Amino acid sequence: MNDDDRRLIAESLGGRRESFGALVTRYQTRLYNAAVRLVDSPEDASDVVQDAFLNAYQSLRSFKGDAEFFTWLYRIAFNTAISLKRKKKATLSLDASRNGEYRDQPREPIDASEYVKPGAALERSEEEALLRAALARLSSEHRDVLLMKDIDGLKYEEIADVLDVPIGTIRSRLHRARLELRELLGPLEDDRPPLIEEPNDESNCER
Repeated sequence: MNDDDRRLIAESLGGRRESFGALVTRYQTRLYNAAVRLVDSPEDASDVVQDAFLNAYQSLRSFKGDAEFFTWLYRIAFNTAISLKRKKKATLSLDASRNGEYRDQPREPIDASEYVKPGAALERSEEEALLRAALARLSSEHRDVLLMKDIDGLKYEEIADVLDVPIGTIRSRLHRARLELRELLGPLEDDRPPLIEEPNDESNCER
């Protein structure tokens, strides 16, 4: 953990709320960007980030400082996002049992063709849409690891800490996720550069 985070945490524990506010300012954008990829909704991502920071503030004394503060914060946000998705899924199931059908249909795997129709560029670039479509087709355990490593830039050790699984499992999931993603993107990437490249880090992986 860097010295400035350590200082701000110590000051927060000493009663200086503005010091925790400085931590919020430092990490809220990065955490939000991660959260919106986990829950796929700006509104839900905002709720996740707010709840994560509140939980972190209330649990700050339990932070031992043996990992980066952001890693600890990311783990709180990840668990919050998982809980939110489960809650929303349960609500959909309850609606279905009451009405005989879903009020809001569960999201089907994203069809990449939907994102090349006129108007889609108003929300995101075509390349981002194709990548998003492919990611949506991965299993949750593969998608989460891929997002953490290749998009959010977490180290293997940090991902293992967030997911509470061995590093070997992280490596295996990541390898499979990259292969699946390349296969999904292959037909879409004819005549264009790869949307996501295989990081050249396997020979010098973090230990």
